[in-house]
Amino acid sequence: MSQQTVSPQTILMQASSNGKGTTGTIGQPITYEKIPTQIFADSKEASYAVAKEISDLIRQKQKEGKPCVLGLATGSSPKTVYAILVRMHREEGLSFKNVISFNLDEYYQMEPDSIYSYHRFMKEQLFDHVDIPKENYFLPDGTVPAPLLRDYCTSYENKINAVGGLDFQLLGIGGNGHIGFNEPGSLINSHTRLITLDHSTRAAASMEFGGLHNVPRKAITLGVAPILNARRVVLLAWGERKASVIKSAVEGPVTELNPASYLQAHADVTFVVDESAASELTRIKTPWAVDSVVWDNKMIKKAVTHLSQTLKKPILKLIDKDYNDNGMSDLLAQYGACYEININVFNQLQHTITGWPGGKPNADDTHRPERAQPAKKRVLIFSPHPDDDIISMGGTFQRLVDQGHEVHVAYQTSGNIAVADDEALRFIDFVVDFNNGFDINSPDANKLFLDAKEFLRHTKNSEIDSPEVRKVKGLIRRGEAKATCRFVGIPTSQAHFLDMPFYETGTVQKKPIGEEDIKIIENLIEEIKPHQIYAAGDFADPHGTHKVCWDAIEAALQRSKHKNFMKDCWVWLYRGAWAEWDIYEIEMAVPMSPDQVLKKRQGIFKHQSQKDGVVFQGEDSREFWQRAEERNAGTAQLYDSLGLAEYEAMEAFVRWKF
Repeated sequence: MSQQTVSPQTILMQASSNGKGTTGTIGQPITYEKIPTQIFADSKEASYAVAKEISDLIRQKQKEGKPCVLGLATGSSPKTVYAILVRMHREEGLSFKNVISFNLDEYYQMEPDSIYSYHRFMKEQLFDHVDIPKENYFLPDGTVPAPLLRDYCTSYENKINAVGGLDFQLLGIGGNGHIGFNEPGSLINSHTRLITLDHSTRAAASMEFGGLHNVPRKAITLGVAPILNARRVVLLAWGERKASVIKSAVEGPVTELNPASYLQAHADVTFVVDESAASELTRIKTPWAVDSVVWDNKMIKKAVTHLSQTLKKPILKLIDKDYNDNGMSDLLAQYGACYEININVFNQLQHTITGWPGGKPNADDTHRPERAQPAKKRVLIFSPHPDDDIISMGGTFQRLVDQGHEVHVAYQTSGNIAVADDEALRFIDFVVDFNNGFDINSPDANKLFLDAKEFLRHTKNSEIDSPEVRKVKGLIRRGEAKATCRFVGIPTSQAHFLDMPFYETGTVQKKPIGEEDIKIIENLIEEIKPHQIYAAGDFADPHGTHKVCWDAIEAALQRSKHKNFMKDCWVWLYRGAWAEWDIYEIEMAVPMSPDQVLKKRQGIFKHQSQKDGVVFQGEDSREFWQRAEERNAGTAQLYDSLGLAEYEAMEAFVRWKF
């Protein structure tokens, strides 16, 4: 089979006049999208659609007696796709015997059996669970000596050409727009090569590697040209952190600053995204600018607050012309002059603000976000990690305690993998010195700690911590959480350490939640019988701990919702230190004074293992207290800019209903 090739000049010409432009015809909605983009409710639904397309292609090629040549990606985005393909193999008879696969990339230098290698990733996620012949899957070799790399990269690409090219290329996308490891600046005609990784790429991978210092600086990647030569390309993106780069690739110009934009000229490409990753696309962010919409209350709030922010005018100063000039004339036609609309939206936002997150006793709660009764509530705060409670809702936590509510905190996981080795060594030394200093003869304890110390001294970055080391690290984080509870003012008897089993793998890769995880949550809810539940609503990363922890909570709530005490229970969702709810979504905003902001900071400081060199910092080099303060200040400034009261900071919540 011959393989179609496309010149860089042709790609750029097609990208500027490919018929996917931004102007619509009469009677049709305007489209800003230059790449076909399918939006799914969540990543599971999207992953099933992609897995179904791949399985159909494999079966079609089998009928034709031909090999199916797949280009495969790694990272978190395709994990569910691979899991569904494995299930199809086991339950639906999908065979991979005719599949030939080529992976996009591999870190350099990287041994294939390292826990960080993409060789190991692909074997654990797919190859070891299906019947693909070992001689049929290929991955770049991260151990090739430097003098041989150029020839090796050429030969890797030649192998693809020798089997007729890629029938299907699966891609993820980096936060900077990279596809494979083709970083910004990569040329459209680039081929397979060794590349230096961008800092943002290494920072994004730091979680998997246990810190930025462990992430390799180089990688081997399939070039842009062979990716574009695949007959079919599907790119996956999940979560709000990918939203801006997806918008840039789909709606922006073709540019080397966002290599994914090169896909605009491909003849058969689809971006498959969840709602969060699609949130910056014009048809999602401002749908009234693209097509007619149903002007329900949520859409009106979204449009009016967006208009206010865009024009930098308080809501009550918006005029009819502002509406007409910004695609909202049909809203005016439906509801009349903008004055009444402005007042309605302004009042709704004003009613979200409360200094009484547990409800204000003996007050009219008609327009308050929380009920006045019962005056003293039992409150259960779920914290995925041992510091999410104080980072994400520390001001609200403190206020609930100060206002006399019975507050419990459930720390869902041990958080042990987020403790640096040297921090663990420091505590081990303290315990040993403590025992020696006070003549405490505890041979078993000393041996346990000395074994852990010896392990840490000789461990390699690619090794999983021993059970003893994980225990030490978990105890460190437990002690910090208890210190926070004492600081806020609740007894440590109201701190519940759940140590959910799904988390305890010793690696970033976790087990799926199981019955035991859900039962732990269900039993705690039954024990406390809360009037309020607070939980992390960070659903952006489908493989993140916050999302998995919420899945367990939701499953437990669904099981418990028929019980009498649950009729009086409201569930509020908070977000972490990276992002906040959109203003039109917020249903409760708890203001903080300057003194309360400082007190929250001091509470965060109780988590000393997470200061001065956080293990999983991501792309943001700031410490968690800095991120939280900027986010809370930003929320307050947004309310102020819309014309509402000015506060130092705010924590925001959305109510989840059964």
